[in-house]
Amino acid sequence: MKSRVPVLLSSSSVFPEPTAAAFELAASLGYDGLEIMVWTDRVSQDAGALRGLSDHYGLPVLSVHAPCLLVTQRVWSPNPYERLRRSAELAETLGAPVVVVHPPFAWQRDYARDFAASLVKLREAHPGVKFAVENMYPVRVGKRQIVPYHPGWDPTAAGFEHYTLDLSHCAAARGDSIDMADRMAGGLAHVHLGDGTGEGRDEHLVPGRGTQPCGPLLQSLAGRGFTGSVAVEVATRKAASRAEREADLAEALRFARNHLGTTVDA
Repeated sequence: MKSRVPVLLSSSSVFPEPTAAAFELAASLGYDGLEIMVWTDRVSQDAGALRGLSDHYGLPVLSVHAPCLLVTQRVWSPNPYERLRRSAELAETLGAPVVVVHPPFAWQRDYARDFAASLVKLREAHPGVKFAVENMYPVRVGKRQIVPYHPGWDPTAAGFEHYTLDLSHCAAARGDSIDMADRMAGGLAHVHLGDGTGEGRDEHLVPGRGTQPCGPLLQSLAGRGFTGSVAVEVATRKAASRAEREADLAEALRFARNHLGTTVDA
């Protein structure tokens, strides 16, 4: 019997609603669990509060997104390594097997220099947690292309033990998620499911509304020996109502389940 890939709702998908709303929506729509984006919402930083929500709604937290965004640079600590350590502790406490982490920003020179070694040390300290480095994208300003990450936006160029594949980021980089998954190979530990049109910006569209091969990528996971989870990470901040947000998240869940139920060769 083929094992079912869990489909998670990223708490970032309900923004600007708070973390607690993600649990409510995930439960009502039938998601298998949550990915917690650690950000300025105090609940997202609090293991006790998250465990209480998990128990109340009967949904596990299966991945934690470390506070790597520009707006979360002072969550927990201004020290990026400390934020990673706290993310690992949160994941371990909640029983989440994955911490999603971005490559260092180019200006974080000390952190960037020690990043790979730091992940190894954290993995040794938290052997039940995979630190899955996410593919990012270059930023386009007019005709210029800026890479704000070190050593680059594509983590496979440097090489890490585990990766998160973000399909919207593939679109923003004007690349192909199947190609990226091939480069990640056996290190692919987690998937962020969204879509994009290749306009050079991070859109996080509902899958199927952009140009990425979202369906074929999901269908290929079984053939890749994938044992992780898929987190729906779509932008609903422009939704005119809660009903519209729910409809988008329900559509994304149906898309994921439909295509995960079909297997193709990787």
